[in-house]
Amino acid sequence: MKSEAEILWNRLIEKNSELEVNGREALNLQPGATAEEFQLIETTLGITLPDEMKSFYRIFNGQDWSPGVQPFVRNLTLSPISEIIENWKFLQEEFDPDDLLPDIEYGEEVKPTLWNKKWIPIAENGGGDYLCVDTDPTEKGVVGQVLYFWHDWGDRTIDAKSLFEFIETCLNEESDADS
Repeated sequence: MKSEAEILWNRLIEKNSELEVNGREALNLQPGATAEEFQLIETTLGITLPDEMKSFYRIFNGQDWSPGVQPFVRNLTLSPISEIIENWKFLQEEFDPDDLLPDIEYGEEVKPTLWNKKWIPIAENGGGDYLCVDTDPTEKGVVGQVLYFWHDWGDRTIDAKSLFEFIETCLNEESDADS
């Protein structure tokens, strides 16, 4: 029996398959993450990865972006663990976690900070915006909830309660648009 992660990956690959193009090639997926890579990211970020993220990344460790590579969902490229670490370090240097901006909208599930060092920037759009997995929610939130970190827009609200829920929502949006 296939795991939920395998089913989602199959759907993502199928969505990106065309008559002459293999969906896996169109996404430029990288071999699954290793135990060493999981240990490195957890140690570097000082977090424990949510199980869903681990099961998803065990199958494919993100995408190697180059011109022509399709986004995994919406306009987002799924970062390999090495890029997640680089992006996280950049964001750590760029933003003081104690900074608050009065015009930012925070959901009840999100701690009110401009940047939280326990957010995992797993995907990006190339314009300075990141899709993050939150490992430090408020009491009303859940570990593993998904939010966007917009570099120029003050919205820090939850898009989904988990990575799998987020991907499922995106796949359903795209199939609804196709019908």
